[in-house]
Amino acid sequence: MVKWRKNNLVVPEKCSTFANSKTLKDKNREPMVRQYETVFIATPVLSEEQIKETVKKYQTLLTDNGAEIVFEHNWGMRKLAYPIQKKTTGFYYLIEFRAEGNVIADLETAYKRDERLLRFLTVSLDKHAIAYNEKKRAHGLKSQQKALEEQKAAE
Repeated sequence: MVKWRKNNLVVPEKCSTFANSKTLKDKNREPMVRQYETVFIATPVLSEEQIKETVKKYQTLLTDNGAEIVFEHNWGMRKLAYPIQKKTTGFYYLIEFRAEGNVIADLETAYKRDERLLRFLTVSLDKHAIAYNEKKRAHGLKSQQKALEEQKAAE
């Protein structure tokens, strides 16, 4: 049924069945799982044990919220591009994971509350970044295997 006309266009009344079908569609939709990458910089005054404890805290936070950790890498102590909180170095740690979007808010809230962290960055990976990371990891594994073979051959 036509409710009114505007600029010679017919605008129909909202149909109750259409509105109901839309809400049913939203309720049946599965949550979107995306792949993310997060890097945080821990303060350099922490001991090795404290850094491991900090990393473990964020790993358990992710897994408790339903995230699947794909890859993690300890970049170690690195020099910062500019001083942060009067510190010129920091411990870098990377975690790549799959999760729903609501996990990111919880993770970043925990990051902001933690005084042991200087900086953090979490990004959503598109299909090209995921492919690049997989290729990079595969190449890294091949080079590690090659180095082990060379060591065994030298012995």
